[in-house]
Amino acid sequence: MGRKKVAQEYLEKAMALSREDAERVFARMRKKLARRVDDEDVNPLEAVALQLQIEDEDLEEWREKMSEIRKKG
Repeated sequence: MGRKKVAQEYLEKAMALSREDAERVFARMRKKLARRVDDEDVNPLEAVALQLQIEDEDLEEWREKMSEIRKKG
């Protein structure tokens, strides 16, 4: 499985975050991604951007599922 590419818009969002907000995102980070930062495979800015991207993708998936559930109900 290949490494997920970080979209430029998420790098820009990550750069715009305050240190405190970036720390909050980092705290929500998945263990596998956090390990990659520790192993220096990914720099912290890329990791925060990737986490933001993953959260947006997860949110979109959740919205689609909820929409389907509402249509059935």
